[in-house]
Amino acid sequence: MSGRANSIIVVGGGASGVVLAAHLLKSANPDLRVTLIEKRPHFGQGIAYSTLLSAHVLNVSAAGMSAYADDPGNFWRWLQERGLASPNQAPVYAPRSVYARYLKELLDDLEARERETGRLRLIREESLSITPTASGVEVALANGTSVVAHLAVLATGHDEQPALGHAVRMGSEADTALDPDRSVMVLGTGLSMVDAFLALEQRGHRGEIVAVSRRGLLPSPHRKGNPIKLDVADIPLGTQLSYFVGWFRDLIRENQKAGIDWRDVVDGLRPFNQKIWQNWPASAKRRFVEHTKAWWDIHRHRMAPEVYARVTEAVQSGRIRLVAGRVVGIAPGEAFTVDVQSRHSQLVETFEVARIYDCSGIVRDISTSSNSVVRSLVDRGLARPDPLRIGLDVSANCEIIASDGTVSAKILAVGPLTRGTFFEIDAIPDIRVQCARLSKRLLG
Repeated sequence: MSGRANSIIVVGGGASGVVLAAHLLKSANPDLRVTLIEKRPHFGQGIAYSTLLSAHVLNVSAAGMSAYADDPGNFWRWLQERGLASPNQAPVYAPRSVYARYLKELLDDLEARERETGRLRLIREESLSITPTASGVEVALANGTSVVAHLAVLATGHDEQPALGHAVRMGSEADTALDPDRSVMVLGTGLSMVDAFLALEQRGHRGEIVAVSRRGLLPSPHRKGNPIKLDVADIPLGTQLSYFVGWFRDLIRENQKAGIDWRDVVDGLRPFNQKIWQNWPASAKRRFVEHTKAWWDIHRHRMAPEVYARVTEAVQSGRIRLVAGRVVGIAPGEAFTVDVQSRHSQLVETFEVARIYDCSGIVRDISTSSNSVVRSLVDRGLARPDPLRIGLDVSANCEIIASDGTVSAKILAVGPLTRGTFFEIDAIPDIRVQCARLSKRLLG
Protein backbone atom coordinates (compact mmCIF):
# COMPACT_ATOMS: atom_id res chain seq x y z
CA MET A 1 0.00 0.00 0.00
CA SER A 2 1.31 3.47 -0.85
CA GLY A 3 0.33 6.75 0.71
CA ARG A 4 -1.28 7.41 4.06
CA ALA A 5 -4.59 5.93 5.26
CA ASN A 6 -6.56 8.51 7.23
CA SER A 7 -9.56 6.31 8.03
CA ILE A 8 -9.20 2.74 9.26
CA ILE A 9 -11.85 0.24 10.38
CA VAL A 10 -10.71 -2.45 12.80
CA VAL A 11 -13.11 -5.40 12.60
CA GLY A 12 -12.89 -7.17 15.96
CA GLY A 13 -12.62 -5.36 19.27
CA GLY A 14 -11.01 -8.09 21.35
CA ALA A 15 -7.44 -7.88 22.59
CA SER A 16 -5.87 -7.74 19.10
CA GLY A 17 -8.25 -5.01 17.95
CA VAL A 18 -7.73 -2.84 21.04
CA VAL A 19 -3.94 -3.23 20.83
CA LEU A 20 -4.01 -2.22 17.15
CA ALA A 21 -6.24 0.79 17.86
CA ALA A 22 -3.90 1.88 20.67
CA HIS A 23 -0.91 1.77 18.35
CA LEU A 24 -2.73 3.60 15.56
CA LEU A 25 -3.80 6.37 17.91
CA LYS A 26 -0.21 7.03 18.96
CA SER A 27 -0.07 8.95 15.65
CA ALA A 28 -0.28 12.74 15.85
CA ASN A 29 -2.21 12.89 12.56
CA PRO A 30 -5.28 15.08 13.33
CA ASP A 31 -7.17 13.66 10.35
CA LEU A 32 -6.86 10.05 11.50
CA ARG A 33 -10.15 8.20 12.10
CA VAL A 34 -10.15 4.77 13.74
CA THR A 35 -13.41 2.80 13.97
CA LEU A 36 -13.37 -0.25 16.24
CA ILE A 37 -16.23 -2.73 15.73
CA GLU A 38 -17.01 -5.53 18.22
CA LYS A 39 -20.04 -7.80 18.40
CA ARG A 40 -19.56 -8.69 22.09
CA PRO A 41 -20.95 -6.38 24.79
CA HIS A 42 -17.45 -5.49 25.99
CA PHE A 43 -14.34 -4.43 24.10
CA GLY A 44 -10.94 -5.97 24.82
CA GLN A 45 -12.12 -9.36 26.01
CA GLY A 46 -12.73 -11.74 23.13
CA ILE A 47 -12.62 -15.42 24.08
CA ALA A 48 -9.41 -15.29 26.08
CA TYR A 49 -10.18 -12.49 28.53
CA SER A 50 -13.93 -12.81 29.03
CA THR A 51 -13.51 -15.33 31.84
CA LEU A 52 -14.27 -14.20 35.39
CA LEU A 53 -12.61 -17.21 37.04
CA SER A 54 -9.65 -16.13 39.17
CA ALA A 55 -7.87 -19.44 38.47
CA HIS A 56 -7.76 -18.54 34.75
CA VAL A 57 -4.45 -16.70 34.83
CA LEU A 58 -2.24 -15.40 32.05
CA ASN A 59 0.16 -17.88 30.51
CA VAL A 60 2.76 -15.12 30.15
CA SER A 61 4.07 -13.26 33.19
CA ALA A 62 2.84 -9.71 33.73
CA ALA A 63 6.23 -8.29 32.76
CA GLY A 64 5.63 -9.45 29.18
CA MET A 65 1.98 -8.45 28.75
CA SER A 66 2.09 -4.72 27.96
CA ALA A 67 -0.21 -3.67 25.12
CA TYR A 68 2.55 -1.41 23.76
CA ALA A 69 5.56 -2.74 21.87
CA ASP A 70 7.63 0.35 22.74
CA ASP A 71 6.67 0.29 26.45
CA PRO A 72 7.02 -3.35 27.59
CA GLY A 73 6.58 -2.47 31.28
CA ASN A 74 3.19 -0.78 30.87
CA PHE A 75 1.03 -3.59 32.27
CA TRP A 76 3.48 -4.38 35.07
CA ARG A 77 3.39 -0.73 36.21
CA TRP A 78 -0.43 -0.70 35.89
CA LEU A 79 -0.66 -3.64 38.30
CA GLN A 80 1.64 -1.99 40.83
CA GLU A 81 -0.15 1.37 40.64
CA ARG A 82 -3.41 -0.38 41.60
CA GLY A 83 -1.89 -2.43 44.39
CA LEU A 84 -2.31 -5.69 42.45
CA ALA A 85 1.41 -6.52 42.48
CA SER A 86 4.62 -5.42 44.13
CA PRO A 87 8.10 -5.05 42.58
CA ASN A 88 9.61 -7.98 44.54
CA GLN A 89 6.77 -10.30 43.55
CA ALA A 90 7.83 -11.07 39.97
CA PRO A 91 7.09 -13.19 38.05
CA VAL A 92 3.34 -12.62 38.39
CA TYR A 93 0.70 -14.49 36.40
CA ALA A 94 -2.31 -12.21 36.78
CA PRO A 95 -5.91 -13.39 36.35
CA ARG A 96 -7.14 -12.85 32.80
CA SER A 97 -10.10 -10.89 34.14
CA VAL A 98 -7.56 -8.39 35.49
CA TYR A 99 -5.97 -8.15 32.06
CA ALA A 100 -9.41 -7.50 30.57
CA ARG A 101 -9.77 -4.62 33.04
CA TYR A 102 -6.37 -3.30 31.91
CA LEU A 103 -7.46 -3.31 28.26
CA LYS A 104 -10.79 -1.69 29.18
CA GLU A 105 -9.06 1.14 31.05
CA LEU A 106 -6.63 1.58 28.18
CA LEU A 107 -9.52 1.92 25.73
CA ASP A 108 -11.49 4.15 28.12
CA ASP A 109 -8.48 6.48 28.33
CA LEU A 110 -8.16 6.57 24.54
CA GLU A 111 -11.88 7.26 24.14
CA ALA A 112 -11.75 10.11 26.67
CA ARG A 113 -8.64 11.60 25.08
CA GLU A 114 -10.07 11.43 21.56
CA ARG A 115 -13.61 12.55 22.42
CA GLU A 116 -13.06 16.12 21.20
CA THR A 117 -10.94 15.11 18.21
CA GLY A 118 -13.38 12.41 17.03
CA ARG A 119 -10.47 10.21 16.00
CA LEU A 120 -11.89 7.10 17.73
CA ARG A 121 -15.33 5.60 17.17
CA LEU A 122 -16.56 2.47 18.95
CA ILE A 123 -19.38 0.39 17.43
CA ARG A 124 -20.97 -2.54 19.27
CA GLU A 125 -22.37 -4.61 16.41
CA GLU A 126 -21.58 -7.69 14.37
CA SER A 127 -19.75 -7.18 11.09
CA LEU A 128 -21.10 -9.26 8.20
CA SER A 129 -18.87 -8.44 5.23
CA ILE A 130 -16.14 -6.21 3.85
CA THR A 131 -16.43 -4.94 0.28
CA PRO A 132 -13.72 -2.99 -1.57
CA THR A 133 -14.95 0.26 -3.13
CA ALA A 134 -13.38 2.72 -5.56
CA SER A 135 -11.90 4.79 -2.73
CA GLY A 136 -11.65 2.28 0.12
CA VAL A 137 -13.84 -0.31 1.83
CA GLU A 138 -17.39 -0.69 3.12
CA VAL A 139 -18.16 -2.87 6.15
CA ALA A 140 -21.76 -4.09 6.35
CA LEU A 141 -23.19 -4.51 9.85
CA ALA A 142 -25.88 -6.85 11.16
CA ASN A 143 -28.18 -3.91 12.00
CA GLY A 144 -28.46 -3.00 8.30
CA THR A 145 -26.05 -0.07 8.36
CA SER A 146 -22.54 0.12 6.99
CA VAL A 147 -19.27 1.93 7.71
CA VAL A 148 -16.80 3.20 5.10
CA ALA A 149 -13.09 3.96 5.34
CA HIS A 150 -9.85 3.83 3.38
CA LEU A 151 -8.83 0.48 4.92
CA ALA A 152 -10.18 -2.38 6.99
CA VAL A 153 -8.10 -4.58 9.28
CA LEU A 154 -9.45 -7.93 10.44
CA ALA A 155 -8.69 -8.60 14.11
CA THR A 156 -11.30 -11.26 14.82
CA GLY A 157 -9.07 -13.66 16.75
CA HIS A 158 -9.93 -17.32 17.28
CA ASP A 159 -13.02 -19.03 15.93
CA GLU A 160 -15.67 -19.39 18.62
CA GLN A 161 -17.43 -22.48 17.27
CA PRO A 162 -16.23 -26.04 18.00
CA ALA A 163 -14.50 -27.81 15.16
CA LEU A 164 -16.19 -31.15 15.86
CA GLY A 165 -19.91 -31.85 15.77
CA HIS A 166 -21.46 -32.85 19.13
CA ALA A 167 -18.73 -30.91 20.97
CA VAL A 168 -19.25 -27.58 22.76
CA ARG A 169 -16.96 -24.74 23.77
CA MET A 170 -16.44 -24.23 27.47
CA GLY A 171 -18.52 -21.27 28.68
CA SER A 172 -20.72 -21.09 25.56
CA GLU A 173 -24.53 -21.11 25.61
CA ALA A 174 -24.44 -24.85 24.90
CA ASP A 175 -22.38 -25.40 28.05
CA THR A 176 -25.41 -25.92 30.29
CA ALA A 177 -25.56 -27.41 33.79
CA LEU A 178 -24.17 -30.93 34.21
CA ASP A 179 -24.56 -33.71 36.75
CA PRO A 180 -21.35 -33.09 38.77
CA ASP A 181 -20.65 -36.82 39.06
CA ARG A 182 -20.81 -37.64 35.32
CA SER A 183 -17.71 -38.13 33.20
CA VAL A 184 -16.89 -35.59 30.51
CA MET A 185 -14.44 -35.68 27.62
CA VAL A 186 -12.12 -32.86 26.60
CA LEU A 187 -10.63 -32.90 23.09
CA GLY A 188 -7.11 -31.59 23.56
CA THR A 189 -4.60 -31.68 26.42
CA GLY A 190 -3.09 -28.21 26.05
CA LEU A 191 -3.73 -24.90 27.76
CA SER A 192 -7.40 -24.81 26.69
CA MET A 193 -7.95 -28.17 28.39
CA VAL A 194 -6.37 -26.74 31.52
CA ASP A 195 -8.86 -23.86 31.40
CA ALA A 196 -11.72 -26.33 31.03
CA PHE A 197 -10.52 -28.34 34.04
CA LEU A 198 -10.25 -25.22 36.19
CA ALA A 199 -13.75 -24.10 35.16
CA LEU A 200 -15.26 -27.52 35.90
CA GLU A 201 -13.48 -27.62 39.26
CA GLN A 202 -14.86 -24.17 40.11
CA ARG A 203 -18.38 -25.46 39.35
CA GLY A 204 -17.93 -28.36 41.76
CA HIS A 205 -17.65 -31.03 39.09
CA ARG A 206 -16.50 -34.35 40.57
CA GLY A 207 -16.71 -36.75 37.63
CA GLU A 208 -13.74 -38.01 35.65
CA ILE A 209 -12.34 -35.72 32.96
CA VAL A 210 -11.05 -37.74 30.01
CA ALA A 211 -8.60 -35.55 28.04
CA VAL A 212 -7.78 -36.87 24.56
CA SER A 213 -5.08 -35.70 22.17
CA ARG A 214 -2.81 -37.37 19.64
CA ARG A 215 0.04 -37.63 22.15
CA GLY A 216 -1.68 -37.03 25.50
CA LEU A 217 0.91 -34.47 26.58
CA LEU A 218 0.49 -31.73 29.20
CA PRO A 219 2.11 -28.29 28.89
CA SER A 220 5.21 -27.75 31.03
CA PRO A 221 5.37 -25.20 33.90
CA HIS A 222 7.09 -21.84 33.74
CA ARG A 223 10.19 -21.24 35.84
CA LYS A 224 12.01 -18.01 36.47
CA GLY A 225 15.04 -17.76 34.24
CA ASN A 226 17.06 -15.76 31.75
CA PRO A 227 16.73 -16.50 28.02
CA ILE A 228 20.01 -17.26 26.28
CA LYS A 229 21.32 -14.75 23.77
CA LEU A 230 21.18 -15.84 20.15
CA ASP A 231 22.01 -14.06 16.92
CA VAL A 232 20.16 -14.71 13.68
CA ALA A 233 23.48 -15.93 12.23
CA ASP A 234 23.45 -18.74 14.81
CA ILE A 235 20.19 -20.19 13.46
CA PRO A 236 20.01 -22.56 10.46
CA LEU A 237 17.28 -20.80 8.51
CA GLY A 238 15.67 -22.41 5.47
CA THR A 239 16.71 -25.98 6.31
CA GLN A 240 14.52 -29.05 6.34
CA LEU A 241 12.70 -29.77 9.58
CA SER A 242 14.79 -32.81 10.57
CA TYR A 243 18.02 -30.82 10.37
CA PHE A 244 16.56 -27.92 12.35
CA VAL A 245 15.17 -30.19 15.08
CA GLY A 246 18.56 -31.91 15.39
CA TRP A 247 20.31 -28.54 15.69
CA PHE A 248 17.86 -27.35 18.33
CA ARG A 249 18.16 -30.54 20.42
CA ASP A 250 21.95 -30.22 20.35
CA LEU A 251 21.65 -26.59 21.44
CA ILE A 252 19.50 -27.59 24.42
CA ARG A 253 21.91 -30.40 25.41
CA GLU A 254 24.92 -28.08 25.26
CA ASN A 255 23.22 -25.50 27.45
CA GLN A 256 21.92 -28.10 29.92
CA LYS A 257 25.50 -29.36 30.38
CA ALA A 258 26.33 -25.80 31.42
CA GLY A 259 23.48 -25.82 33.96
CA ILE A 260 21.04 -23.77 31.84
CA ASP A 261 17.34 -24.70 31.90
CA TRP A 262 15.83 -25.81 28.57
CA ARG A 263 13.22 -23.06 29.01
CA ASP A 264 15.92 -20.43 28.62
CA VAL A 265 16.89 -21.99 25.29
CA VAL A 266 13.28 -22.09 24.05
CA ASP A 267 12.74 -18.49 25.16
CA GLY A 268 16.02 -17.40 23.61
CA LEU A 269 14.74 -18.61 20.26
CA ARG A 270 11.47 -16.68 20.57
CA PRO A 271 12.57 -13.44 18.84
CA PHE A 272 13.40 -15.51 15.75
CA ASN A 273 10.40 -17.88 15.67
CA GLN A 274 8.53 -16.04 12.94
CA LYS A 275 11.65 -15.72 10.78
CA ILE A 276 12.34 -19.44 11.22
CA TRP A 277 8.79 -20.30 10.14
CA GLN A 278 8.85 -17.97 7.15
CA ASN A 279 12.16 -19.40 5.92
CA TRP A 280 11.08 -23.03 6.09
CA PRO A 281 10.04 -24.66 2.81
CA ALA A 282 6.37 -25.64 2.57
CA SER A 283 7.22 -29.29 3.25
CA ALA A 284 8.90 -28.39 6.56
CA LYS A 285 5.94 -26.28 7.66
CA ARG A 286 3.52 -29.10 6.92
CA ARG A 287 5.62 -31.70 8.73
CA PHE A 288 5.99 -29.38 11.71
CA VAL A 289 2.22 -28.92 12.05
CA GLU A 290 1.51 -32.61 11.59
CA HIS A 291 4.33 -34.16 13.62
CA THR A 292 6.33 -31.68 15.71
CA LYS A 293 3.89 -28.99 16.83
CA ALA A 294 2.52 -31.00 19.77
CA TRP A 295 6.01 -31.36 21.25
CA TRP A 296 6.83 -27.71 20.59
CA ASP A 297 3.59 -26.50 22.18
CA ILE A 298 4.14 -28.20 25.56
CA HIS A 299 7.57 -26.59 25.86
CA ARG A 300 6.82 -23.21 24.28
CA HIS A 301 3.31 -22.55 25.65
CA ARG A 302 3.64 -23.21 29.36
CA MET A 303 1.50 -23.03 32.50
CA ALA A 304 1.87 -20.78 35.51
CA PRO A 305 3.56 -22.87 38.26
CA GLU A 306 0.55 -22.77 40.60
CA VAL A 307 -1.75 -23.98 37.82
CA TYR A 308 0.65 -26.76 36.87
CA ALA A 309 0.60 -27.99 40.49
CA ARG A 310 -3.21 -28.21 40.47
CA VAL A 311 -3.35 -29.99 37.13
CA THR A 312 -0.67 -32.57 37.92
CA GLU A 313 -2.35 -33.34 41.25
CA ALA A 314 -5.62 -33.92 39.38
CA VAL A 315 -3.86 -36.30 36.98
CA GLN A 316 -2.18 -38.21 39.81
CA SER A 317 -5.44 -38.52 41.75
CA GLY A 318 -7.38 -39.73 38.70
CA ARG A 319 -9.57 -36.63 38.31
CA ILE A 320 -8.02 -36.09 34.89
CA ARG A 321 -7.24 -39.08 32.68
CA LEU A 322 -4.85 -38.34 29.81
CA VAL A 323 -5.43 -40.45 26.69
CA ALA A 324 -3.09 -40.49 23.70
CA GLY A 325 -5.27 -41.30 20.71
CA ARG A 326 -7.89 -40.03 18.33
CA VAL A 327 -11.68 -40.07 18.27
CA VAL A 328 -12.92 -42.52 15.63
CA GLY A 329 -16.63 -42.54 16.45
CA ILE A 330 -19.31 -40.68 18.41
CA ALA A 331 -22.78 -42.04 19.07
CA PRO A 332 -25.15 -39.49 20.65
CA GLY A 333 -27.90 -40.49 23.05
CA GLU A 334 -28.76 -39.79 26.67
CA ALA A 335 -24.97 -39.79 26.95
CA PHE A 336 -22.29 -39.77 24.26
CA THR A 337 -20.57 -43.04 23.44
CA VAL A 338 -17.12 -42.11 22.15
CA ASP A 339 -14.67 -44.54 20.55
CA VAL A 340 -10.99 -43.58 20.87
CA GLN A 341 -8.25 -45.43 19.04
CA SER A 342 -5.02 -45.59 21.02
CA ARG A 343 -1.97 -43.91 19.52
CA HIS A 344 0.20 -46.82 20.63
CA SER A 345 -1.93 -49.66 19.21
CA GLN A 346 -4.96 -50.41 17.07
CA LEU A 347 -7.08 -50.94 20.18
CA VAL A 348 -10.26 -48.90 20.47
CA GLU A 349 -11.51 -47.90 23.90
CA THR A 350 -15.11 -46.78 24.41
CA PHE A 351 -16.06 -43.99 26.82
CA GLU A 352 -19.50 -42.90 27.96
CA VAL A 353 -19.54 -39.19 28.74
CA ALA A 354 -22.18 -36.58 29.47
CA ARG A 355 -20.49 -33.88 27.39
CA ILE A 356 -17.65 -33.36 24.92
CA TYR A 357 -15.66 -30.13 25.16
CA ASP A 358 -13.66 -28.93 22.17
CA CYS A 359 -10.27 -27.66 23.37
CA SER A 360 -8.38 -28.97 20.37
CA GLY A 361 -6.41 -25.83 19.55
CA ILE A 362 -5.88 -23.69 16.49
CA VAL A 363 -5.48 -26.13 13.61
CA ARG A 364 -8.68 -26.11 11.57
CA ASP A 365 -9.80 -25.24 8.06
CA ILE A 366 -10.26 -21.47 8.03
CA SER A 367 -12.68 -21.74 5.09
CA THR A 368 -15.21 -23.33 7.48
CA SER A 369 -14.94 -20.45 9.96
CA SER A 370 -18.10 -19.45 11.80
CA ASN A 371 -17.03 -15.80 11.55
CA SER A 372 -19.32 -14.03 9.07
CA VAL A 373 -16.69 -11.63 7.73
CA VAL A 374 -14.06 -14.32 7.19
CA ARG A 375 -16.52 -16.66 5.47
CA SER A 376 -17.81 -13.84 3.28
CA LEU A 377 -14.31 -12.90 2.12
CA VAL A 378 -13.38 -16.50 1.33
CA ASP A 379 -16.70 -17.28 -0.37
CA ARG A 380 -16.37 -14.24 -2.65
CA GLY A 381 -12.74 -14.96 -3.50
CA LEU A 382 -11.51 -11.79 -1.79
CA ALA A 383 -9.45 -13.94 0.58
CA ARG A 384 -8.13 -17.48 0.57
CA PRO A 385 -6.87 -19.93 3.19
CA ASP A 386 -3.11 -20.14 3.62
CA PRO A 387 -1.49 -23.32 2.21
CA LEU A 388 -1.97 -25.16 5.53
CA ARG A 389 -5.53 -23.79 5.92
CA ILE A 390 -4.83 -22.70 9.51
CA GLY A 391 -5.47 -19.02 8.79
CA LEU A 392 -6.00 -16.54 5.98
CA ASP A 393 -3.25 -16.16 3.41
CA VAL A 394 -1.58 -12.80 4.00
CA SER A 395 1.59 -11.10 2.83
CA ALA A 396 4.50 -10.30 5.15
CA ASN A 397 2.84 -6.85 5.44
CA CYS A 398 -0.45 -8.40 6.68
CA GLU A 399 -2.31 -7.77 3.40
CA ILE A 400 -5.05 -10.26 2.56
CA ILE A 401 -4.36 -12.37 -0.56
CA ALA A 402 -7.33 -13.12 -2.83
CA SER A 403 -8.12 -16.47 -4.45
CA ASP A 404 -6.42 -15.36 -7.68
CA GLY A 405 -3.25 -14.37 -5.83
CA THR A 406 -3.93 -10.63 -5.86
CA VAL A 407 -2.58 -8.84 -2.78
CA SER A 408 -5.17 -6.46 -1.35
CA ALA A 409 -4.26 -2.83 -0.77
CA LYS A 410 -7.41 -2.26 1.30
CA ILE A 411 -8.07 -5.31 3.49
CA LEU A 412 -5.51 -6.51 6.02
CA ALA A 413 -5.41 -8.79 9.07
CA VAL A 414 -3.60 -9.11 12.40
CA GLY A 415 -3.43 -11.68 15.17
CA PRO A 416 -4.35 -15.37 15.01
CA LEU A 417 -5.92 -15.04 11.54
CA THR A 418 -2.40 -14.53 10.15
CA ARG A 419 -0.84 -17.63 11.71
CA GLY A 420 -0.19 -19.25 8.32
CA THR A 421 2.33 -16.47 7.55
CA PHE A 422 3.61 -15.68 11.07
CA PHE A 423 2.67 -18.86 13.02
CA GLU A 424 3.69 -17.50 16.46
CA ILE A 425 1.02 -14.80 16.55
CA ASP A 426 -1.42 -15.87 19.28
CA ALA A 427 0.12 -14.17 22.32
CA ILE A 428 0.12 -10.48 23.20
CA PRO A 429 3.95 -10.11 23.10
CA ASP A 430 3.89 -11.10 19.41
CA ILE A 431 0.63 -9.39 18.48
CA ARG A 432 1.72 -6.02 19.88
CA VAL A 433 4.89 -6.08 17.74
CA GLN A 434 2.83 -6.94 14.67
CA CYS A 435 0.37 -4.12 15.44
CA ALA A 436 3.16 -1.60 16.02
CA ARG A 437 4.81 -2.43 12.69
CA LEU A 438 1.53 -2.35 10.78
CA SER A 439 0.51 0.97 12.36
CA LYS A 440 3.81 2.58 11.44
CA ARG A 441 3.46 1.37 7.88
CA LEU A 442 -0.19 2.41 7.45
CA LEU A 443 0.32 5.86 8.89
CA GLY A 444 3.58 6.65 7.13
